[in-house]
Amino acid sequence: MDSITSIAIASIITAGLTTAIGCMMPAIGEGKAVSSALNSIAQQPDAAPTITRTLFVGLAMIESTAIYCFVVSMILIFANPFWNYILAN
Repeated sequence: MDSITSIAIASIITAGLTTAIGCMMPAIGEGKAVSSALNSIAQQPDAAPTITRTLFVGLAMIESTAIYCFVVSMILIFANPFWNYILAN
């Protein structure tokens, strides 16, 4: 097996793991955040606007982690910088 094939295999496996773990964990975190927010709103309905605003900011920050993982996996699949290094040598 040549070096280009081994880099391609490692890149595809890494991209798959990055996407799997990078989407699964933020989804769990978002579920816990929404659950806590709903419990808080149920206990204090007057604070609902503040809790909702804070929830949306937190969800956006959590979702950005999943988006970064997706971008890294797309870079590894389509614009892998390691292939240029191997082809240059």
